[in-house]
Amino acid sequence: MAIEKKRELTPQEIVRELDRYIIGQDKAKKSVAIALRNRWRRQQVPPELKEEINPNNIIMIGPTGVGKTEIARRLANLANAPFIKVEASKYTEVGYVGRDVESMVRDLLDLAVNMVKREKAEEVKEKAKQMAEERLLDLLLPPFPLKEGQEDPELSEKRQRSREKLQLQLREGKLEKRMLELELPDDRFPMIEIFSPAGMEEMGINMKEMFGGMLPKRKKRKKVSLREARHILEEEEASKLIDMDEVISEAKFKVENSGIIFIDEIDKIAGPPSKTGPDVSREGVQRDILPIVEGSNVATKHGMVKTDHILFIAAGAFSSSKPSDLIPELQGRFPIRAELNSLNENDFFRILTEPQNALIKQYTALLKAEGVNITFTKGAIRAIARISSQVNERTENIGARRLHTVMTTLLEDVLYSVPDSGIKRVKVTSQMVNSCLGKIVKDEDLSRYIL
Repeated sequence: MAIEKKRELTPQEIVRELDRYIIGQDKAKKSVAIALRNRWRRQQVPPELKEEINPNNIIMIGPTGVGKTEIARRLANLANAPFIKVEASKYTEVGYVGRDVESMVRDLLDLAVNMVKREKAEEVKEKAKQMAEERLLDLLLPPFPLKEGQEDPELSEKRQRSREKLQLQLREGKLEKRMLELELPDDRFPMIEIFSPAGMEEMGINMKEMFGGMLPKRKKRKKVSLREARHILEEEEASKLIDMDEVISEAKFKVENSGIIFIDEIDKIAGPPSKTGPDVSREGVQRDILPIVEGSNVATKHGMVKTDHILFIAAGAFSSSKPSDLIPELQGRFPIRAELNSLNENDFFRILTEPQNALIKQYTALLKAEGVNITFTKGAIRAIARISSQVNERTENIGARRLHTVMTTLLEDVLYSVPDSGIKRVKVTSQMVNSCLGKIVKDEDLSRYIL
């Protein structure tokens, strides 16, 4: 499905796309699908009403490893939208040492600028290739030194013939290993980091940007193969063809109208009010997040960014706290609640086999790189799912991430020995799974340590 069509997916189509990667969690999928479709709907309404429509911010509640982050990440891919995942516990209240919450918006804009820049580079790719080829030919066959006003038609014709021959060899790939000397810009330059209570940290003000043409451009000469030179020159030519003002303007529009910020571990900043004074790591951070979620202007190195229509998706396990422990104002800014269920044995079985990026498919592809064909019987997959579920019940419940530890332990010897053993076929059966993992599962202390 083409990227430009993804913005117009219906909620049911969005859920079907999410089903390809995430098992279960239908309620959460439905909520995010509606929220995403509402972004598109908002763009269709009259301008006077458009600004009044707020995004459907969501809190996803559920234990670790059940698909909260994956749902948000896949949603951003479907929307072709700027997306950033942050952890609420990494921020501190303004005025204290640490990251302030506004940096999440600055990071999102930087990501959007790179995203748009890549799109623009793709648009001018062919033209940049042609221009890079001309520069390569100039390096391979430098112009003959002629005095001013002097012309030599015979010499010019001879040079043109040589250039055409070189161009043919270049296109046939016969000169890829030839070494060339390139003059490259020296990117090493002092950076200034600003730390202030106004939340301006990590603005990364570049001295070169501040002083513009006042400072001479530093160059360095480097010998590279023609293959590498082509890549460098294509990038240089593409950057010359891209209008950075247009890139920044488009990136800001994307962030303000379709940006998604996923705030993980929001339960870590929820809790009962502090009895001894302001709580820097909890309520203070919530109060700093509030204006961004409500809608405010955030200063960035590319100008002011409005956060009124950025979609915020918060997530947390809420095992020792609950959403109602958040300050009331912040709760009100996350009107949609989606609860995700813990995963059972049947879910694990489906996770191992159904998604496009299923673990079984991943390990099959990894071993295929070694020329080894690995197959899993249905009984083996069922045994892996059962063991993963049992370990989650007895020890810490880490959701689908348990499958990674179980699979790694199960296939450790195979992955270690196949490059030297000459084995071309491996069949994983339920007997092999039980024999390899049975003792570990029975020994609870060993199970905690290994799985």
